[in-house]
Amino acid sequence: MSKKSGLIQAKLMPIAVKLGNNKFLLAIRDGIMLCMPLIIIGSLLMIVATGFSIPALEKWITDAGIADFLYKGSDSSFGLIGLVSSFGIAYSLTKQYGVDGVPSGIVSLACFVVVTPFIKDQTGAAGIPTMYVASAGLFVAIILGLINGYIYQWFINNEIEIKMPETVPPAVAKSFSAIIPGAVLIVSWLLVYSLLATFKLPNMHLIAKTVLGGPLGLLGNNIIGVAILVLCNSLFWFVGLHGGNIVNKIMEPIWLANLGDNMDAHKLGAPLKHIFTTPFMDNFVYIGGAGATIGLVISLAWVARKRSSSKRSKTLSPLTLVPGFFNINEPTMFGVPVVLNILLLFPLVLAPLVNLCLSYAAMASGIVPLVYAQPGWTTPPVISGFLATGSINAAILQVILIILDVLLYLPFIMNVEKRFKEEEM
Repeated sequence: MSKKSGLIQAKLMPIAVKLGNNKFLLAIRDGIMLCMPLIIIGSLLMIVATGFSIPALEKWITDAGIADFLYKGSDSSFGLIGLVSSFGIAYSLTKQYGVDGVPSGIVSLACFVVVTPFIKDQTGAAGIPTMYVASAGLFVAIILGLINGYIYQWFINNEIEIKMPETVPPAVAKSFSAIIPGAVLIVSWLLVYSLLATFKLPNMHLIAKTVLGGPLGLLGNNIIGVAILVLCNSLFWFVGLHGGNIVNKIMEPIWLANLGDNMDAHKLGAPLKHIFTTPFMDNFVYIGGAGATIGLVISLAWVARKRSSSKRSKTLSPLTLVPGFFNINEPTMFGVPVVLNILLLFPLVLAPLVNLCLSYAAMASGIVPLVYAQPGWTTPPVISGFLATGSINAAILQVILIILDVLLYLPFIMNVEKRFKEEEM
């Protein structure tokens, strides 16, 4: 077992460390995470607007005119994630290079608006199409955020800036230091927009969706590609790196865009199109956290209930069970541990793959409705399934998945328990 563990660690660890420490991937992760409150708030408003999927309540909310205001709140929160990410990604990347990220984020946000085409009404008033500032704008937000953040810090770190005397307040000095890099970036993106518009070419959003959305969509919108991603997530966790921050965050623009499409279709009463969304992965595939460790913590609690169980199991059980129901599994991963524990590698890989296949089959067949809301990744299972789909069938599906996960983990946990007892003796 030690040889197998060492072999896996030797092969995966160098790749995983490079990915886990990559500044650009960290910037994408942190920039999109900045939008998480807006995503959850917007989803909750959507759930209320649909009357918690109770037809009579939904009709009353709609007839009373309340739904329109709730949808406005949803569009004004979830519907801004592209715009906010353009700030957050540049902010995070610039900060990693030791430069103040706020001016960089503001400049990047301005560049996002620059490359976004305006629409005009009959009076000539201009505005930005809401789809571009929402999830459909995430691809442009990623491209601009990374380019703008890197170029901005290069200017500042090479002292190509307007320097003010030391007597000038720091806030004023920082504002002036952003003028040169900000002007270069905004004018450059304005030139790009002008060239595309002049030659009647697709705008930046359409280009970004084709360049990034095409390849990522091939991987993240089909069962085989997602299964590969789930496998990679588990293997990264096995060597001690946060697989979700490496694998899932790369695919999050695709899955959030899918969620946005489903939300729009749900508001219009149209059929939902996408199975694979961020809440689908959080609440149906990774129940209890990466590796579907809800099965592990319940199995450990079942083993620990016996008088003859090891002291280690009795200590770990309450520390892992409660967080596990809220999809927090770091205490499990590093406490049991699961990391580099060859005894638990098989269920760590298999449990989320089983969840993925069964959930996909249930939703593709129409037994369980597709996801249209984000209840929050820490929402306990059963509750999260109902809130994400508005259907009790989704909650029942989660119960079935949890039972299967327990059955998968239980024999391996019993083997781990034997190891605990041997160590204590």
